[in-house]
This record gives sequence, structure tokens and C-alpha cells, in this order.
Amino acid sequence: ANSAAVNWLGGRGVFAAFGTFGGGTCALQMSPDGGTTWIAVDRSGDTFVTFTTAGAGGFELPPCKIRAALTGATTPSLNATVSTSKS
Repeated sequence: ANSAAVNWLGGRGVFAAFGTFGGGTCALQMSPDGGTTWIAVDRSGDTFVTFTTAGAGGFELPPCKIRAALTGATTPSLNATVSTSKS
């Protein structure tokens, strides 16, 4: 399941996910083309904004659409937030 896409104005931010993961993985995704193509923000092996338990991590992106993507979960009850970073 994926969250609704939101417009990211660009810059540094913090992505957080918390709740019951139901055995799944929650990751921040970005779309450089208005929501047609979705790309994982973390590269393979990175876990800055990819979680299997509650966590928060930083990212930096250009203006784009972003969303939370949950995969491999059964009976999840998950919340995800994004906020700007003041650094």
C-alpha cells in the first residue's frame, strides 16, 4: 500500500514511520515526473529512510512528489510523516 503523493518543494527533510509494521517495510519514494515513475530514495543497502520498525531519517531531494510505500505487510497499522529540516 502507498500513501497519497504530496508535493515536496525541495531541500532537506526528515521522514518518520511508526506503528505496527505487520512484518513489512516502509520506504520513502520520490517521483521526478509528477507521479508516473516512483523511485526508492534509499539506494540498495542504505536504510536512511527505509524502515522495518519505528524510525526516522534524513534525506535531501529536489522538487518532486513523495510518498510512503509499504510492502510485504500483513495487518499493518502504520503512520508516516515528513517534515522540513532546519539545517
